[in-house]
Amino acid sequence: MTVSIRPATSADGPAFLALVDALADYEKLPRPDTGARERLLSDAFTLQPPRFSLLLAETEDSGVVGYAVTFETYSTFLAKPTLYLEDLFVHPNFRGIGAGRALFGAVQAEAKNRGCGRMEWSCLDWNELAWTFYERRGATHLNDWRLYRLTEDQLG
Repeated sequence: MTVSIRPATSADGPAFLALVDALADYEKLPRPDTGARERLLSDAFTLQPPRFSLLLAETEDSGVVGYAVTFETYSTFLAKPTLYLEDLFVHPNFRGIGAGRALFGAVQAEAKNRGCGRMEWSCLDWNELAWTFYERRGATHLNDWRLYRLTEDQLG
């Protein structure tokens, strides 16, 4: 099964929200309420510039199967932006087809293209599936919440 990665458009709003719901279910958290859902769509597709970037993983047969949300922070010590990965999620029914690897690689490439000095994200300490995925990609565990970082050289 071939996975492709692309930026989301406003037409992808329902698929994005369905995956956010699936992530909430996976993490045993409440799903976003109506107001939060409206803000997510507005922040991604209406505001200029958007508050965050949204990449989607899709297959020809199944459509959108995963997403990555990123935004920039800034490191005063590096005097360069940091690309923060807020969410990287692949629906459990589509894990193992390379969607997570493709999304992660696209985020790394985006960090490099933006001239970022690093890329960072957090991972819940109980989510062994996630943190082993990141560690296999060379990420370094920084604390109990499993904050990870790739340096500029590791961005590829």
